[in-house]
Amino acid sequence: MGRKLYVGNLPYDTSEQALEQLFAGVGSVDTVSVMRDMATGRARGFAFVEMQSDADAQKAITDLHERPFGGRNLTVNEARPRPERSGGFGNGGGRRREPRW
Repeated sequence: MGRKLYVGNLPYDTSEQALEQLFAGVGSVDTVSVMRDMATGRARGFAFVEMQSDADAQKAITDLHERPFGGRNLTVNEARPRPERSGGFGNGGGRRREPRW
């Protein structure tokens, strides 16, 4: 089990401080990162919380998953690694386009 947790179904006004306080109630917190929209700065409804130990992470999942927070029931589970992205833009397959002269 990893120490990094995915926290979903967050209210859009959630702050890092509020989330850190909530998770500190079940264990030692290393970092809290609320994901924000780049254009507006508004929270996107999910965050990542890294706990100090695997035991703290498991306790957070057990105690906080489906717990009400800000009028919503939280989703708390182990964060999965980000999938690999293919590099480059467009025209990634199919026929090669010939220039029109």
